[in-house]
Amino acid sequence: MTNFFAIGMRKAILLTKAGKPGEATALIQTLLNRSVPDATIEPDQTPDDHRVIEGAYQRLNDHHPSEPAKTPPFQQHGKRSGLRPSLRETLRRIAAGGMPHHAPQKHVSTPVPAGAKFITLTHRHGSEQRDYKLYIPANAPSAAMPLIVMLHGCTQSPDDFAVGTGMNALAERHGVLVAYPAQPIGANANKCWNWFKPEDQARDRGEPALIAGLAHDILRDYPVDPARIYIAGLSAGGAAAAIVSAAYPDLFSAVGVHSGLPVGAAADIPQAFSAMRSGLPGKALVAAVPTIVIHGMADATVHARNGNAVIAQTLQVFGDLTASEKQGVSAGGRAYRQTSYGNGDGRSMCEHWEIEGAGHAWAGGQPGGSFTDPAGPAASEEMLRFFLQHAQR
Repeated sequence: MTNFFAIGMRKAILLTKAGKPGEATALIQTLLNRSVPDATIEPDQTPDDHRVIEGAYQRLNDHHPSEPAKTPPFQQHGKRSGLRPSLRETLRRIAAGGMPHHAPQKHVSTPVPAGAKFITLTHRHGSEQRDYKLYIPANAPSAAMPLIVMLHGCTQSPDDFAVGTGMNALAERHGVLVAYPAQPIGANANKCWNWFKPEDQARDRGEPALIAGLAHDILRDYPVDPARIYIAGLSAGGAAAAIVSAAYPDLFSAVGVHSGLPVGAAADIPQAFSAMRSGLPGKALVAAVPTIVIHGMADATVHARNGNAVIAQTLQVFGDLTASEKQGVSAGGRAYRQTSYGNGDGRSMCEHWEIEGAGHAWAGGQPGGSFTDPAGPAASEEMLRFFLQHAQR
């Protein structure tokens, strides 16, 4: 990226921060046309407002996620099928369609079976708070139940995410509590979890503290098995789930990262876009929990190399594990490779699901929710299976 282009993009971000999206869009259009000499754009300090980021990359796949893959079964490891838009093309679409926070929101109603509950609660920590939905199954066992914390992606809501993932139905079947924290627009204009902000990447601060705090609230108020608390997320939610699990390995027993990024992949906006577009390795972890990663190989929003990086971070902590691989095709026609890393006791400590032809969407999700790929394989079922193997010791 040229100095001219980088300076211009920083200026556009500052205009967005100042509440001038029209001017920001016009500047982006000018940058894309490259019709203004460098001297006309004055350098500005790097903006500290990270509220507009991943929504710019959403819905860029021309391939509809519900269509079966038209690519051959798995090729050489690490190769991706499908075409990715260039950064310039991504920005061109932003300029043509307005700033990303104007994207339409999906409104859904969440079905609740007789006897079950899907209630709205609030966790408060000092001056901060987060609302969340909690699913309590009708067939709740008398013993303490596992808890899954589900972090939605950008522009989504707890109800949207619950419908799209179908996790409540699985929770009903297996007797599991499910919590869906809500990221408010006040915290991020696209309702993204702020995985790219340093203050939201550590224990006992920022969003990780809020998410861990609401899990503690549920543990206090409901019959939760403290040894079986899990966390999962999609996209920005997947990145945040990885951060929270690494920050609180004493609370969470396993993590699911769907179309997400590794811990420490970015500390500012330029790094965030670079990581999403091309993949960055993140940082070395002090602690990790058993991890399942699911990523579409045709993901044009978060590069599939980020899934490799999440697995690499976990394996670095766990040390020597035995890898085994199998390939298959989902009922909807998606070819996939599942690589499991075991420690010899019959459990997989890490699993990496790479789905050929799949974009930025929850695999096996329900069409009533946003960013879902009904063609499969079933991410929610595989995550729950993986989670229930693991408990705190």
